[in-house]
Amino acid sequence: MMKKIFIHGSGHKAESWKATLSYMKNSGDILCPDLSSILKGKEATYENLYAAFIEYCGRIDGRIHLCGLSLGGILALNYALDFPEKVKTLVLIGAPCKVPKVMFCIQNIIFRFLPESVFQNMAFNKRDTFLLGNTMKNLDFSEKVKNIKCPALIICGKKDGANMKSALYFSRNMKNAKLKIIQNTGHVVNEENPRDLGRLLDKFYSRTDI
Repeated sequence: MMKKIFIHGSGHKAESWKATLSYMKNSGDILCPDLSSILKGKEATYENLYAAFIEYCGRIDGRIHLCGLSLGGILALNYALDFPEKVKTLVLIGAPCKVPKVMFCIQNIIFRFLPESVFQNMAFNKRDTFLLGNTMKNLDFSEKVKNIKCPALIICGKKDGANMKSALYFSRNMKNAKLKIIQNTGHVVNEENPRDLGRLLDKFYSRTDI
């Protein structure tokens, strides 16, 4: 059976998928890498993180299913565009097609005043969070997404206004994409509504995991 890789966002760690996995019927083939760990001590730039992710996926035999939230969705999308022959399906949750520069600037201002302790439950420490964000601000996949041919599921929380436009864009510009909006849910779908997310993923994979 093909492996499924669930990639967390920058504000969380691999364990953020635990609740979602608990609601899925078949989770034994799911891998949840920790993004800071796969960097293996290298500087937390997007270039290094993506290279580490490529290496991680390359160690898995055969095709893979990719499922990413936020930053994880960006990595999954980037990989699916660069290695289409390796990706069986793609799930994007609250992922932007283009990194919103204004929002990143506002986020960085807020982060600047937060104590280091706040970042303990996030993927990266304070310094690395700033560094990663600054190396991502020019990412734009809006034109390339039309090249995605594999079955894709686009998920967005109804309250995630920042990423709703991208979700609609993905669903309209990817040939085999389906859009699902989860009600009463914000950006961090896997923690805010793990039950509904788990059920959606189970249904999607039951149709594509062959």
